[in-house]
Amino acid sequence: MLTNFYMHTSYTLTIAGLSIAAAALLASCDSTRTEHITAPPAVTASPTADSSHTLVASTEEVPTAMPAPSINLSADAATVLAMPEVPVLCYHQVRDWRDSDSKQARDYIVPVERFKEQMQMLADSGYHTIAPDQLMAYLTTGAALPDKPIIITFDDTNLDQYTNALPELNKHGFKATFFIMTVSMNRPRYMTREQVKDLSDNGHTIGSHTWDHQNVKKYQDSDWLTQVKKPKHTLEEITGKPVTYFAYPFGLWNKEAIPALKSHGMTAAFQLAAKRDEQDPLYTIRRIIASGYWSPGRLYKNIEGSF
Repeated sequence: MLTNFYMHTSYTLTIAGLSIAAAALLASCDSTRTEHITAPPAVTASPTADSSHTLVASTEEVPTAMPAPSINLSADAATVLAMPEVPVLCYHQVRDWRDSDSKQARDYIVPVERFKEQMQMLADSGYHTIAPDQLMAYLTTGAALPDKPIIITFDDTNLDQYTNALPELNKHGFKATFFIMTVSMNRPRYMTREQVKDLSDNGHTIGSHTWDHQNVKKYQDSDWLTQVKKPKHTLEEITGKPVTYFAYPFGLWNKEAIPALKSHGMTAAFQLAAKRDEQDPLYTIRRIIASGYWSPGRLYKNIEGSF
């Protein structure tokens, strides 16, 4: 069986390996960028003939709206922590490596063929993608999930997530969660507002990744308005749907951030591989970065060993 093939791959998972990956992230998950993103000038929302504005047609029908899962936001921490964790993957760029990409940057850049192999492995191994709403219902009420549930997430709004990753997701009927950095929309190498809406319209979840990727641990009073409240409102205007999920830039968080996120309407937040907070586990949901170096077998072993 293909699942057995992946399970018996010679790669092994070590705690040290995960520690190295987590430490590398502190150098910034936008270390692959070649420029600092600043506030954009006023732009029109009209698509141009440029290929970066092309909408990718889904290979399947637009999903019929289903009743939202029942979520108990009053569930206590012990209830949430008692539930087995669901694997959550984090991707950044999906494109082929360039000579200028550093060794560290390539952890966050998954070549196109490697991404296809990883998605094929998930399909062959029986994984089923779920949305954050389903995860929340499971964690807070014990709602049933499909066999081998998994969440696939993408950070930073990179255009290649739409042009390279989305067709492969469509091929397997996978739905993902895209955490959008709102300053980047309509800029070169990033998604347009229309593409973000298209993702939402086709059943993918849109979450917030702040305005311009500043470290949450350094926020002052007015930063919460700029980095959380306004981006949430912008994304809700684009999608026509509530935006209640947040991904910490660099995966970094502190306890002081959690009450602020709650006050601005976020019901859950995603970090990286650190331990969940014992008082607010819904605001420290764990993810692992799917490295550009990982074969399908290595990814399988790391999923099985990390959650």
